[in-house]
Amino acid sequence: MITETSAVNFRQNLGEILNQVQYWHDSVVINKDGKPVAALVDARLFERIRRMQGRFGALCKRIEAGFANVSGAEDLAEIDAAVAVERKQTRSATKKR
Repeated sequence: MITETSAVNFRQNLGEILNQVQYWHDSVVINKDGKPVAALVDARLFERIRRMQGRFGALCKRIEAGFANVSGAEDLAEIDAAVAVERKQTRSATKKR
């Protein structure tokens, strides 16, 4: 469960909120001036998030490496060609009706 609290309430009830996160595995969003500024999550969830960030970063690097030899002009030409094919198919389908 995710709950929200103000920064003032968080400071005043730190022990209780820590117990809520530790034992109930709740997450708490801390607001300051009505805007979220931080979140408190249990350590297991935080560790999962860190692992996922690492895997996401590695995946991004693999994708970047796969496209490293493609120039911007080639990208745009490929996109333009795909759009042209799709438009041609759409026009053909419309004429048949």
